[in-house]
Amino acid sequence: MSYMKQADARLARLRARMAETGTDLVVLGPSSHMIWLTGVSPHGDERPVMLLVTASFAGFLMPLLNADAARKDTPLPLYTWADDDGPEAALDRLLTDCDAKRPELSVVLDETMRADFALRLLDALDSPRRRFTTDTVGLLRTHKDAEEDARIKAAHLLNDQAVEATFAALKPGMTEAQVVDMLADYYKDHGAKMAFSLICFGENGAYPHHHSGDTQLKDGMAVMFDTGCYLDGYPSDMTRCRWFGATPDPEYLKVRDIVEEAVQAAVAAAKPGARACDVDAAARNVITEAGYGPYFLHRTGHGLGIDVHEEPYITGTSERVLEVGNVFSIEPGIYLEGKFGVRLEEIVILREDGAEIFSEMPRV
Repeated sequence: MSYMKQADARLARLRARMAETGTDLVVLGPSSHMIWLTGVSPHGDERPVMLLVTASFAGFLMPLLNADAARKDTPLPLYTWADDDGPEAALDRLLTDCDAKRPELSVVLDETMRADFALRLLDALDSPRRRFTTDTVGLLRTHKDAEEDARIKAAHLLNDQAVEATFAALKPGMTEAQVVDMLADYYKDHGAKMAFSLICFGENGAYPHHHSGDTQLKDGMAVMFDTGCYLDGYPSDMTRCRWFGATPDPEYLKVRDIVEEAVQAAVAAAKPGARACDVDAAARNVITEAGYGPYFLHRTGHGLGIDVHEEPYITGTSERVLEVGNVFSIEPGIYLEGKFGVRLEEIVILREDGAEIFSEMPRV
């Protein structure tokens, strides 16, 4: 589907959802929400950029210096403003054409928008009732279509290849940072770019968000790769652990097997109609019953789409009911300070009959 047709279809879906939720106006900044809805990705800086959508109108507030580039990607009208004039008059015209000057409009604001953009918009309205995008754009983005599904799958297959190749190339004396560079080069050579990479050697794996650095690889070390790439606009995300060199520490093997069991339990629990907290509990209960509960330090998962982290979040407190088309991670872990950490992560998509894993690389 072309970007234009896709944007038309998504705008129609948003308007239907606005009607269902009693929303008068949706306002998006230069963010992944805007990219998802329109395909427009304007340069983001201090110059106000906004997309305003109502039931019958949609238009962009756009700095003049970005207008020509934006017109290539959208047929929607641009309300342009120059640096010498400021955005006030253009925003006023856009609000008038949106019929948004009525009092007490129900307004949805992009939660990722700059605060000064949001406050400028709210100050221009008459007693608006505002909320964020959770039940409109955010909700729609959690239901991946066939094209998104295919792009996420392709990104994961490439990630599998990159991780397999880089694991095979490990040698004593390499630093974590050098391994990050190896992965980045692999992605670039295959038409992708790095989304992120956490490479952890030895006891650094006990820190879930360790910053890869100068630690050198030695025989008898646990190794954790948590890495992903962007391919055709969508990311991959996967964590794998290996033991490098000598015979693995028996406790490492024990912990690895517990985490693997937790992944399997959460994947089995991830079905349409299940709550996010039920999936979290399925993984957490395995680790708790094995005696390592205090060492599972984070939620079980996060959604993935245009962003590596987006809705739905798989937490112990989320009552969100999971639905067909939801894409999210399942990544339990056990972190033993001064020793090692083990996290195993899959990204799954919910089908009618349960969770399907994107990666095809073995976990253990």
